[in-house]
Amino acid sequence: MMVIIGAIIVIGVIYLLLKRHESRMVLIAAGILMAIIAGKPMAALDAFAKSMTNAGLITSVCSCMGFALVMKYTGCDKHLVVAIGKVLKKMGFLLIPGATIATFIINIAIPSAAGCSAAVGVIFIPILMSAGIHPAMAAAAVKSGTYGSMMNPGLVHNGVIAKLSNVEITEVISHHMMADIASVIIAAATLTAVAIFLKENKGYVPADGSNALEADLKINPFYALMPLLPVIILLVGSTGMVPFLKMGVPQAMLIGALVSLIVTRSNPTKLTKSFFDGMGDAYANIIGIIISVGVFVSGMQSLGLVKALINWMLESTGIVKIAATFGPFILAMISGSGDAATVAFNEAVTPHAAQFGLQAIDMGSMAALGGTLGRTMSPIAGATIICAGIAGVDPMEVCKRNALGITLALLAGMFILLF
Repeated sequence: MMVIIGAIIVIGVIYLLLKRHESRMVLIAAGILMAIIAGKPMAALDAFAKSMTNAGLITSVCSCMGFALVMKYTGCDKHLVVAIGKVLKKMGFLLIPGATIATFIINIAIPSAAGCSAAVGVIFIPILMSAGIHPAMAAAAVKSGTYGSMMNPGLVHNGVIAKLSNVEITEVISHHMMADIASVIIAAATLTAVAIFLKENKGYVPADGSNALEADLKINPFYALMPLLPVIILLVGSTGMVPFLKMGVPQAMLIGALVSLIVTRSNPTKLTKSFFDGMGDAYANIIGIIISVGVFVSGMQSLGLVKALINWMLESTGIVKIAATFGPFILAMISGSGDAATVAFNEAVTPHAAQFGLQAIDMGSMAALGGTLGRTMSPIAGATIICAGIAGVDPMEVCKRNALGITLALLAGMFILLF
């Protein structure tokens, strides 16, 4: 009975989100309601408190958005957009897949989907828009590449799969690498085809002209380099070739802001204010959504929705391959959290892989890929909200555009890993 009530509430939440009601209000209200019905009201409140202090996510997102506002204040973002936009504008249909694959590669070094979206979105999305690509399509191009973290050794799922399979983490990554690469190529190619079909790959001009290329702007190469500096630091640092550059996202963003202060000789007071204003806006509009999602997922867990789905898959051994693929995918798409869906599946189902005639490394890898792809197609995922916010569009518009590509990517991953 509890599961049925929970399913009705989840359907109601999806309906209200599609009708564009205030996301934070809908998610928090639904999460608290489910927790109360389950007799565990404190579970939702505890999730609220825990999400408010999610240090890794808050520091990455807030520092990235603070740096983004600094780039806007100094005008460095315009120099980069004009410099690269003039070149990319001539690339035609290669621009969209290029942005997706570039985001995928950067996400390997910056494994947080939300953090990566914030770091590269403020660069790539304006460039795509300046080349005439529709804002929602520009956001979808970046969002479609935010699962490169599958190939990061520090990703928690790779460690879990390695433990279940009794192999090294590097072997796990090598095992699903082909599926990861094939899926992103398919997603990028499909998104390009969708853009051409919808005629959103060129010709877009904002009503206010805010993203149009400023041809008369004299490009300062040092200014143009500033928005890329934190990403360069993170990528070089991740290789281990320059040990002192190995650092976290917040540190790289702060260094970028300080260097831009020196290069542009801006007013230190105004630059500092811009940085913290950006951080505050990020917490209110982005972290606020993520906090709400945490409450919502907690409510689902309180009513036993997640456990019920897992139990159903255990009882339906005949369709376990489909369940291993679409179970985490659907959970992640509904909840906005690929981690929650994958961890839940790999803790409860993957240990029984042998009973289904599968290897733990295959099932675990598929669950991880399904969870990350489901999150990539979720309108309430933090990364989706960030990309949509930068582009100035509704998150649902982003998800509509990458839905076909992500679904085909999921099927490709399933056939490579499970068949």
